[in-house]
Amino acid sequence: MSFLLRGPVLEGALVRLEPLERRHAAELAVAAEENRGTYTFTWVPRADEFDAYLDTQLGHAAAGRLAPYAQVSLASGRAVGVTSYLDPRSWLDEDRLDAVEIGYTWLAASAQGTGVNAEAKLLLFRHAFEEWGVSRVDLKTDARNSRSRAAIESVGARFEGVLRSWSRSWAPGEESRLRDSAMFSITADEWPSCAARLEKRVAGYLPGTAS
Repeated sequence: MSFLLRGPVLEGALVRLEPLERRHAAELAVAAEENRGTYTFTWVPRADEFDAYLDTQLGHAAAGRLAPYAQVSLASGRAVGVTSYLDPRSWLDEDRLDAVEIGYTWLAASAQGTGVNAEAKLLLFRHAFEEWGVSRVDLKTDARNSRSRAAIESVGARFEGVLRSWSRSWAPGEESRLRDSAMFSITADEWPSCAARLEKRVAGYLPGTAS
């Protein structure tokens, strides 16, 4: 396919998504070393792994198969996590994107529950549906990760089922095993209602608004 993922800066009221660069490494290394108890099923690099992590992310980005973002909290001005567009698919026209996944997402413990994740998803969905004109956006997680599944469902994605032995496991002690993946999606027809739901949710985190 000839469509290459190139994500622009996306900014909301709580978070700014900046294309991932090496300048984000120091802040992200600090963010990743906060309470890591929520990363049981998600691989998040340790501080001393960030050089290799960035090499991999930026290498895939250069090939147009990944568009990784640093999630920058507007409250603190610091990078507090990462998220990405990945797995672009073109079925009807090689120059037009039909579907894309949002994933490789993690947030520092202090940024969880602050609305950053909800608004980041809103920004990413909006760009995919309204600028790229995709027909669907995918999200997936380890089928055992109830926290992640609840977070994905909370942004309006529909559960499509579990694909068995779908990808590698990131759970500790399972480095050589495959995991079952819970699959979710939002389609273009569902996007308007999903957008309204997310906008209302994000508004609840803004100063002066009841949550």
